[in-house]
Amino acid sequence: MSASRNPNQLIPGLLLCGGVTLAAMALQILEERVLGRPYLEALVLAILLGTLVRSVWTPHRRWLPGINFSAKFLLEVAVMLLGASISVQTILAVGPGLLLGIAGIVMVAIPASYMLGRALGLPQRIAILIACGNSICGNSAIAAVAPVIHADSDDVASSIAFTAVLGVVVVLALPALIPLLHLSGTQYGVLAGLTVYAVPQVLAATVPAGLVSTQIGTLVKLVRVLMLGPVVLFLSLGANHLERAAIHRSAVVTGQSLPRTGRLSLTRLVPWFIVGFLALGALRSADLVPHLALAPAALTANVLTIVAMAALGLGVDIRVVARAGGRVTTTVVVSLLVLVGISLGLIRVLGVA
Repeated sequence: MSASRNPNQLIPGLLLCGGVTLAAMALQILEERVLGRPYLEALVLAILLGTLVRSVWTPHRRWLPGINFSAKFLLEVAVMLLGASISVQTILAVGPGLLLGIAGIVMVAIPASYMLGRALGLPQRIAILIACGNSICGNSAIAAVAPVIHADSDDVASSIAFTAVLGVVVVLALPALIPLLHLSGTQYGVLAGLTVYAVPQVLAATVPAGLVSTQIGTLVKLVRVLMLGPVVLFLSLGANHLERAAIHRSAVVTGQSLPRTGRLSLTRLVPWFIVGFLALGALRSADLVPHLALAPAALTANVLTIVAMAALGLGVDIRVVARAGGRVTTTVVVSLLVLVGISLGLIRVLGVA
C-alpha cells in the first residue's frame, strides 16, 4: 500500500523532518540573541542539519515516505502560499523606469549566470537553480524553482549551501562600496535591493546606510522577489517542453511509437501549485485576500519551506555536494559580480541620485 493510501506511513518521516525543523529554528533564535541577527536563517540551517544527520545515519526505508512527502508536496504548498505576498500596487510603487530596469536585470542575469554555470561544467539543473537564486531572491528562489525543474536533493543542497554563505559575505561587504563609489543613500538602496538575496539581509545591509537606503532597498527587493512568479511559470512551460522533447528522442532512438498524450490542459503545462500561486496573487492584487490571513499565510509558507529543506537535507549525499563545490562556488561568485555590475549600470542609466 502506498503512502498516499496509508497516511500512517508518512508519520515517521514527518516527525523526523519536524525535529530537524525545530532544531534549525532554535539555532536561528540563538543566533539572534547572541549575534544580534541571524547570519544563517532557519531555512539554510535546516538543510545543513538534515545533511549532517544523513551523513552519520542512513534512514531506514520506513522513514522515506514522510521525507519524500515533505520534500515535494509540502514544498509545493509553500510555493503556492507565496502568491499571497504578490501585490500589483507594490510593483507600481517603484515607478515605470525602475520597474522595467528590475525586470530587465533579472532577465539578463538569469541567462548570463546559467551560461556561466554550464561553461564551468555544472549540470543543467544546478546551473538553473544558481541562476535563479542569484538573480531573484537566493534560497527562496532555489526552493521555488526546484520542484518545477525536478531538481534532486543534491542539486538543491549544493545551490543553497554556497549561496547562503555568499549571502552573508555580501551583507558584510556591500556597504564598503558606498565610499568607494561615492553612492548616495538612494543609489545604495537600489544597489542593495538588486543584489542582496533575502529581504532580512537587505535590511541588515542597508540599516547602517540610513533610513532612505533601507526604505528604497526593501521596496526594490520586494519588486525583485515578485519576478519569481513569471520566472517559475516560464521554467514550468520550458520543463514541460523539454520533457516532451526527451520522450520524442527516446522513441526515435528505440523505434517505439510516441505515447498518446491527448490534448494538453493547463494543469499539465503548469503544475498545480503554480496555478495556485498565480490565483492567490490575483486575489491579493484585487484585495480579496483578508488582511488577517496574510501574516498566517506567510508564516505557514516559511515553516513548510523549512520542513521541506530539512527533508531535502536528509536526502543529500554529501560526497556529491563536495564534488560540485569548486565549480558551484565560482559560478555563484562570478554571477554575483556580474549582477552588481549591471545593477550599477542601471543606476547610472536611470540617473538615480
